[in-house]
Amino acid sequence: MRRREFLGMGALAALPAAPRKKIAALCTTYHVRSHADNFITRFLEGYWINERYYPPPCDVVSLYMDQVHPGDIGQRLGQAYGFPVVKSIAEALTLGQGKLAVDGVLLVAEHGNYPFNEKQQQLYPRYEFYEQVLEVFRKSGRSVPIFVDKHLSYDWKKAKAMYDASRSLRFPLMAGSSVSVTFRRPELDYPLGVEFQDALMVGGGWVSDGGVFHNLETLQCFVERRRGGETGVRAVQHIEGDEVWKAAEQGLWSKDLMRAALSRAEKPGTGRPEDVKRPVLCMLEYNDGFKASVLMLGGLVNEYLVAFRAKGRPSIDATLCYIPIENSNNFSPLVDAIANMYLTGQRRYPVERTLLTTGALSFLMESAHQGHRRLETPELKIAYRAPEKSYYAHGQGS
Repeated sequence: MRRREFLGMGALAALPAAPRKKIAALCTTYHVRSHADNFITRFLEGYWINERYYPPPCDVVSLYMDQVHPGDIGQRLGQAYGFPVVKSIAEALTLGQGKLAVDGVLLVAEHGNYPFNEKQQQLYPRYEFYEQVLEVFRKSGRSVPIFVDKHLSYDWKKAKAMYDASRSLRFPLMAGSSVSVTFRRPELDYPLGVEFQDALMVGGGWVSDGGVFHNLETLQCFVERRRGGETGVRAVQHIEGDEVWKAAEQGLWSKDLMRAALSRAEKPGTGRPEDVKRPVLCMLEYNDGFKASVLMLGGLVNEYLVAFRAKGRPSIDATLCYIPIENSNNFSPLVDAIANMYLTGQRRYPVERTLLTTGALSFLMESAHQGHRRLETPELKIAYRAPEKSYYAHGQGS
């Protein structure tokens, strides 16, 4: 056979494209601008990051909704894109075949009519959804990657059990908030091994657990890069009201960092921080001795602002983690990272980041419930190494 003929046969006999990954979408409820819309719809329609369009990376092949919102769009999208809206999580994962028939699970338990407990934690059924997924995994003798929106659970023990199951069953697990991977204005990043002297995150007035989580993980995606790697949190304390300003006077957090963070606001409120009616402060003490805080100034701030004092830097660094409210495009880089996990099995940031912030959040809400006591947290001895290159969306964002 001549070489040209051989090469021609090779072209004709090209291998078929790999089959597209099949994703089961599980959500509490699905309406316009809900988290289900922010995630699942991007898997259906594709998404934009700056000026680049990314086509749908995988195929949504089933949808489970725990509650049907009056403005539901899940049923219509199922009809439009040809996937079934099913009545159980098991059915979403098995597609009527009696065993696991998908390549990934997208678990979005945010929004819907779910109660709060006395600690101001909304009782979303993330753990309960997850346990039903694991039941299918165990019966099928195999597992696939899972993404869990926001914190793993309001309950630390449940969250830790979710993490442990991913390790024992050997499947990739991702979780977390879009704020930690969104656009930074101006872009601010640190190399691994930076020596932080102080850090402060300044957020708004959403002071139940859902809002505090966004703030904690936004802080954590920066401070995890410090010298020695992440070592975990040894104590937390939640305080509010006048005690917040007394803590500043005692040197427990820095007003200089607060002012630097506020200087990056694109929608600054009017008035003085000290005049905010209900300021809330969450203080974190890490196992390596580092200390950082989250300050919430409802009525003055409605953005995600961070400030840092690092050794060898001449001044305080600060940036805005930008949320484009017009199109919720802060979710696009997170969807891109989730798709990468489904396609490659690799995570662009460690799930231990979310495990640690989930635990810190749970104990902070307990601190508030117990009269703002300082709580030791030996459970949060969670050590991990941040990625060599920070993952977040570059550019200004849209």
